[in-house]
Amino acid sequence: MDEMMKVSSNPHVRDKDTTKSIMLKVILALLPATLFGIWNFGMKAALIVVLAIVAAVGTEFLFEKGCKRKNTIADLSAVVTGLLLALNLPVSVPWWIPVVGSVFAILVVKMLFGGLGQNFMNPALGGRCFLLLSFTSLMTDFSCDAYSGATPLAMLKAGENVSVFDMVIGKIPGTIGETSMIAILIGACFLILCGVIDLKVPGSYIVSFVVFLVLFSAVQGKGVDFNFIRAHLAGGGLMLGAFFMATDYVTRPITLKGQYLYGVLLGFMTAVLRIFGGSAEGVSYAIIIGNLLVPLIEKYTMPTAFGRGGKRR
Repeated sequence: MDEMMKVSSNPHVRDKDTTKSIMLKVILALLPATLFGIWNFGMKAALIVVLAIVAAVGTEFLFEKGCKRKNTIADLSAVVTGLLLALNLPVSVPWWIPVVGSVFAILVVKMLFGGLGQNFMNPALGGRCFLLLSFTSLMTDFSCDAYSGATPLAMLKAGENVSVFDMVIGKIPGTIGETSMIAILIGACFLILCGVIDLKVPGSYIVSFVVFLVLFSAVQGKGVDFNFIRAHLAGGGLMLGAFFMATDYVTRPITLKGQYLYGVLLGFMTAVLRIFGGSAEGVSYAIIIGNLLVPLIEKYTMPTAFGRGGKRR
């Protein structure tokens, strides 16, 4: 009877999934976009992916070894960070770019803030934004053997026509993993069916992005251009960011209302950066800014504890 009265500390209900199993599912979900990127851009894309992953895993291993901490590379989170970073790089970058980006993502964004679960922003996006600010010309050069010229979103911003069909299947210049909307959605459906993510954040992100595009177009007197909207949905890594980076467990809000608000905020900022910003992109910076605002979002969307906050009579 005494044993029945003993209660362990919370949480009392635990999921059977582990960090390793979740990360493995994310890796599997990213395989369609990765394999398509390698097929689309050639074997240099594979080299960039390998270098980014090896640098990420190696940095985490050496940091924990030097600090005499428990080794955590087996949880596969560093692999996911390296893979996501690689998919956000153009194939034209020199070999050291993915290495530098992965070292920054793991060492500065992740490990110096306590490791997995303590980082204040998505490490892969932190690494990419660091590279964009430090090596802008290299990170915005999308020319390669397969393609030359600007990305579809850059062409769209310049007032040129683009092929939405090519953007959906992925036969366009861009970063290694962002070009094929179909490949990304296949991976996203896998994560949703496995219960790793749901549609609260990506759904509110994508819907609000479309709403703000329509509003901004109306304000500018352009009317509703459906080809323009479809092109923005298919390009610039919106789907990759919405399903694979905005849904990061650590850097998204934990509250239900907060997740919807977070998604709407990302949609608004992405639309603002793309329409009014100097760059044709905007997903990476929007998610990073959203990550930084998560504590504030959680503060104002945290539900009242049971038995507290009632009106006095």
